[in-house]
Amino acid sequence: MSSLPAVAAPAPARDYSRAHYALFILTQINLVNYLDRYIVASALPSIQNDLGINNTQAGLLSTVFIVVFMLASPLGGYLGDRIPRKYLVAGGVLLWSLATGASGLAGTFVTLLLARAVIGIGEAGYGAVAPSIISDLYPRELRTRMLAFFYIAIPVGAAAGYGLGGFLTSTYSWHAAFFAGGVPGLLLGTLACFMPEPQRGAMDGPDAQTKLPFRVGLKGLAGNKAFWATTAGYTLMTFSIGGLGQWMPTYMVRVRGMAEGQAGLLFGGVTAVAGLLGTVAGGWLGDKMDRRREGGGLLLSGVGLLLASPFMYLALHLESEVATFAVIGVAQFLIFLNSGPINAAIVNCVQPSFRAFAMGLNVLCIHMLGDAISPTLIGAIADASTLTRAIEVNAVPVLFGGMALLMGAKLYHEAVPRPR
Repeated sequence: MSSLPAVAAPAPARDYSRAHYALFILTQINLVNYLDRYIVASALPSIQNDLGINNTQAGLLSTVFIVVFMLASPLGGYLGDRIPRKYLVAGGVLLWSLATGASGLAGTFVTLLLARAVIGIGEAGYGAVAPSIISDLYPRELRTRMLAFFYIAIPVGAAAGYGLGGFLTSTYSWHAAFFAGGVPGLLLGTLACFMPEPQRGAMDGPDAQTKLPFRVGLKGLAGNKAFWATTAGYTLMTFSIGGLGQWMPTYMVRVRGMAEGQAGLLFGGVTAVAGLLGTVAGGWLGDKMDRRREGGGLLLSGVGLLLASPFMYLALHLESEVATFAVIGVAQFLIFLNSGPINAAIVNCVQPSFRAFAMGLNVLCIHMLGDAISPTLIGAIADASTLTRAIEVNAVPVLFGGMALLMGAKLYHEAVPRPR
């Protein structure tokens, strides 16, 4: 008498409750991260009046932050591959939050500049390691969506920084704006200590390398064509976003005749809505595309940038202000599609034991060759020609960025075999 064949029991569903807790904390930290960055932009006129600083000195407050942040990021990534990452996150958040609060105590330009530099150090300890933590909490088929959720904090936090900074500065003082900005990070930094610390490569299958000598990892990264193609596209995109964010409100005031407050408010609102919708859509579509083909998320990102470029150019040639902002919103939606897929591609194409350093190096590249220089270069083009022509030229890096990401999608399958 033959026995019936055994039926395999279904695999138990994974419990992601602890992972969701960590993702929630990391996302809130990222929101506060961008809130603290942009408070200074809203408070800048009052800071200039109180401290008696000129426009060049005011610009240095942002430049010093970006320079310190990008230079410290590879070091933060190096440490993130070697020590418990949740404590590096917690320490970084507490440091930059204290520095944000200390900004409100600054009585001179030099002390305020020093506080902004310390904020850059604190954020470098967090920005490079957070995506690597998320990649070890979720399997590859969920990573793009989860990273997109994490990066939703960028447009929301930036808008909150503009709004909170402007409200508290006009109602109380710029000192109060910095004090308020520093408080949430102190709480979140404490909560970060209780996040789970996932094993490196926990979701990457049995072939994942969880320990790698630094020189070996560096050599492997140097030859990782998918990583560098993705970083090149990301850098060109960041260059353009930085220039657009700096000069588009000024263009609407000087060329289109809008009121200064109205231009900034409308552009900020469009950026927040387009950024939120684009990031969510990119996370969902990126995961779907990755399931269909290797590098599908990068393919989506490349197509998004290729489509965004003509919209950026078109926006400058529409007579209606409503139509201009609508088309700019479409361009930003297409650009923000990339937030989840690009960062998922970076963490997926690098060995788990080297992901934090790779993210830190990526941060260095996208800022050093991106938004750290684009506002100045676009301003120089405007001085040599017109502001309209300068912003038209700013659409070109987006076009080349899309091409670089399409190339990265082709190279991706060589660096990222399917997990067994």
